[in-house]
Amino acid sequence: MEFDAYHVPVMLTECIEALEIKPDGTYVDCTLGGGGHSLEILKRLKAGKLIAIDKDGEAISHCEKRFSEYQEKVIFVRDDFKNIKNILSRLMINGIDGILVDLGVSSKQLDDESRGFSYMKEAKLDMRMDTSQSLTAWKVVNGYSEQKLFELIRDYGEDKFAKNIAKNICLARSQKNIDTTTELAEIVDKSIPYAVKKTGGHPAKRTFQAIRIEVNGELSELKQSIEAMIESLNINGKLAVITFHSLEDRIVKNIFKEKATGCICPKSFPICVCGHVAEIEIDGKIRIPTETELKSNSRSASAKLRIARKIISNKT
Repeated sequence: MEFDAYHVPVMLTECIEALEIKPDGTYVDCTLGGGGHSLEILKRLKAGKLIAIDKDGEAISHCEKRFSEYQEKVIFVRDDFKNIKNILSRLMINGIDGILVDLGVSSKQLDDESRGFSYMKEAKLDMRMDTSQSLTAWKVVNGYSEQKLFELIRDYGEDKFAKNIAKNICLARSQKNIDTTTELAEIVDKSIPYAVKKTGGHPAKRTFQAIRIEVNGELSELKQSIEAMIESLNINGKLAVITFHSLEDRIVKNIFKEKATGCICPKSFPICVCGHVAEIEIDGKIRIPTETELKSNSRSASAKLRIARKIISNKT
């Protein structure tokens, strides 16, 4: 596969501009994927370093080859970005000048039938970004209780037909295991009224999103992860986060708001006693893909880019 076919980087220009890359700076790409964002960071570094993190071993192997001419400037780490504090500690790095997080699934993972992410292609139910982990979509679909499936699809898929979908999954698996993506998609399709299916996107989209989030723990500890990234930044360091659905975007938005807020004492207090100070400054302009990008990469349609700058030091 050609390198540029692995994954199309979303809002590439906007991300690179947001990071304000210094040639001697230290940067982290928390979600390496096909390396599109990382490559543009590396091109702008001289004495600087890039820490490239991904829990998908295929992504790491792919980019080790792709970045061969930049090997002195990049450190590859196969890990989950949720462990960023431990990663930086192991590397003995005390401060970062810029961090990029793309919370989407790579095109390579979506298009690889063997990974089981797509409701459009038949494959074994898998959906693991890290293929070494034990939890799979098959285990979720065939092992979770009806109540847990309902809560999962309701909360992570935001699907108002979650109860019906969960019930029909359990009815189907009582006859035989649900083994493939197309089997699951067909069950979901039958669980949603025809009138709704005519007006919306693919009926299985929300259920597949919910299961993928569960399998990969995409929302668990996201708040703590973003907080750790903010803490790891040097003063004037930039954090750029790309989200793709409302659940994760809401988390990022709320953390940014909280970290950009100063005194939280009641207005009736004559002086501040809370000691709460703003840690970041938010770039109020939320970036979304341009019309040109949407035409060339329809998968970017739901993307939002939020940007913050560190304004105080957490380091002692």
